[in-house]
Amino acid sequence: MTYLYNIGSYFLMIAEMFRKPTKWSVMKTLIFKDINDLIIGSLGIIAFISFFVGGVITIQTALNIDNPLIPKYLVGFATRQSVILEFAPTFTSIIMAGKVGSFITSSIGTMRVTEQIDALEVMGINSLNYLVFPKVVALMLYPFTIAIGMFLGILGGMAACVFGGYTSLADYIIGIQTDFETFHVIYAFVKTFIFAFVLATIPSFHGYYMKGGALEVGKASTTSFVWTAVVVILLNYILTDMMLGQ
Repeated sequence: MTYLYNIGSYFLMIAEMFRKPTKWSVMKTLIFKDINDLIIGSLGIIAFISFFVGGVITIQTALNIDNPLIPKYLVGFATRQSVILEFAPTFTSIIMAGKVGSFITSSIGTMRVTEQIDALEVMGINSLNYLVFPKVVALMLYPFTIAIGMFLGILGGMAACVFGGYTSLADYIIGIQTDFETFHVIYAFVKTFIFAFVLATIPSFHGYYMKGGALEVGKASTTSFVWTAVVVILLNYILTDMMLGQ
């Protein structure tokens, strides 16, 4: 029953977020601040993880292809498919649920504890639009960071091939180009847009409706990470079945 209540409150929060919008002159500043905090601030960790995970995927694939009859270009093919279809959009989003989600929950939760949200309501400001909507807009740029992650993941695999000697650069590039389907990239970006909305709203929900003091802010951050990751994984399954399971 509690879960149903929380789901209902979540959708009510989303509906309320679009009511009584904040002045554009103020909203613009909030959006640019959230872009800096949530998107630009995440580029470093996404680039680092993507590059080295791409290398690991390449190494593991190459080491498991020990049959001389299997062409070496499959290393590049497997790396491309793994990075574009799953690692970049899905597993990066789970990592961002910890970084971005915890930041959103703790920042809004701290405002709730210090009664800043109550002050916004007293001034006649729609606090949900003021606090949550800029984060939703900012995270619509999240696919841009995923595109960088895709590129660096494939580049990391290329570096592993060249410096590790697992296959030749020419074979790796042939593998990247083999049977490339544009729809796979579209599928990845569709998932990313939906995950971005989840990353913005679920942590905001747990921060906005939390009760208690500073200790509860930490608990709310942990809870928001768990639920965001669970929803991302469930949506990943549903979207994959809908878009690729034809």
